[in-house]
Amino acid sequence: MARFDRYLLSQFMVLFGFFSLVLVSIYWINQAVRLFDALIGDGQTAWVFLEFTALTLPNVIRIVLPMATFAAVVYVTNRLSSESELVVMQSTGFSPWRLARPVLWFGVIVGLIMSVMSHFLVPVSISRLQERQDDLRQDLTARLLTEGSFLHPVAGITFYIRQIDADGTLRDVFFSDRRDARSPQTFTAARAYLIEGGGDDEGGAKLVMLDGLAQTLRAEDQRLFTTYFEDFTYDIGRLFGDRGLPHVHIRHLPTLRLFAHPEQVATLTGSSPGQIAEEAHGRFAQALLCLAAALIGFSTLLTGGFSRFGVWQQIVVAIVLVMIVKSIEGVASDPVRRDPSLWPLIYVAPLSGIGIGCVMLWIASRGSRLLPRRSVRRSVRGAAT
Repeated sequence: MARFDRYLLSQFMVLFGFFSLVLVSIYWINQAVRLFDALIGDGQTAWVFLEFTALTLPNVIRIVLPMATFAAVVYVTNRLSSESELVVMQSTGFSPWRLARPVLWFGVIVGLIMSVMSHFLVPVSISRLQERQDDLRQDLTARLLTEGSFLHPVAGITFYIRQIDADGTLRDVFFSDRRDARSPQTFTAARAYLIEGGGDDEGGAKLVMLDGLAQTLRAEDQRLFTTYFEDFTYDIGRLFGDRGLPHVHIRHLPTLRLFAHPEQVATLTGSSPGQIAEEAHGRFAQALLCLAAALIGFSTLLTGGFSRFGVWQQIVVAIVLVMIVKSIEGVASDPVRRDPSLWPLIYVAPLSGIGIGCVMLWIASRGSRLLPRRSVRRSVRGAAT
C-alpha cells in the first residue's frame, strides 16, 4: 500500500473509531436507561443490568457502523480539502479515481467488520439475551422476594413483604389478586414461605401463608367474604403462565442455517419465506452499504474542489444521496417479504450507492462541479482588484 494510501486510511480509521464511539454511546445509553428502569425496578442486581447492556452492544454497533463510516469519510475529506492536501495530491497527477483507492480499502475493512457483526456476533448476542430474558421471567426469587416494596410482577397482582428473615421466613405478607374484576381477592398473613415446585408438580412455585386472612369481594352485590386460616397455599407459578418453548427469532439464527434450511427456520420461528430471505441477504447487503456510504461521502465532496469557504454544500448533497439510498433500501424490502424469489432487490440499495459514488468520481475527474462557487469567484476578483 502506497504511503498516501496508508496516511489517508489511518485518518479514516481514527475518525471512524471516534464517531463509532460517540454514536454507540448515544444509542447504548438510551437503551441502558430503559433496561435500568425495567431490571432494577424489578428487583434485579446491577450485575444483571451490566450483562444485559453488554449483550445489546453488538446490535447497537451494527446499527451505527454505516453512519460512522459516512461521518468519518466526510469529516476527513472536508479537512483535507480545506487544508489543500487534496489539491496538492491532484496537482502531482493523482486522479479522483486514484484518490478513492484508500476509500475503497476503508469501505472494505468496515464491510468486513459489519459482516462479522451481522453473521456471528449479533445472532449470538441476541439469542443469549432472549435466553436471559426468559430466565428472569421465571425468576420468582428476584421478582417477589423484595422487602419493603409493593411489587407488581404481572398486571393485576400486588405483592408486599415487610421483612425477610435469614431463614427465608416472610413476615407480614400482603397479596392482592385483581385479575378477575368480578371477584378480587386479598390475602394477608403474619408469616409465609416461598417453596419451589419440583418433580411432577405442574404448578411450580407455591406461596404457603400461615396465620392469615383471605378476603373476597363479590362485585355484583358488593359483598365481602372473609376467611381466617392457619395455613393456606397459593400457586404462584400460575401467575407467570407456562414457560413452554422459548421464542426464536430469525435474527437469533446463523446465516448459514437461514440459507441451508429455510423450511426448518420457517417452522421454528413462524416467519414467512420472504422474511427469511430478507434477513439472510440483508446481512450481506449491510456490508456493501458501508462501502457505498464511504464512496458517496468522499466522491461527492471531491466534486467541490478547493474553497476557503469549505464544501458544506457538497456535504448537504452527500447527506441527501445517503438518504435516497436508505429510502431505496426500505422500498425494496416489502416486495421481498411478499415474494422471496425477488431477493436480488435487497442489493439494489447498496449497489445504487456504489454506482452513485462512481458517477460522482466521474464528475470530479472531468473537472465538473455540482454546485457553482460564486462566492469563491467574487473573493478571487476582489483580491485581484
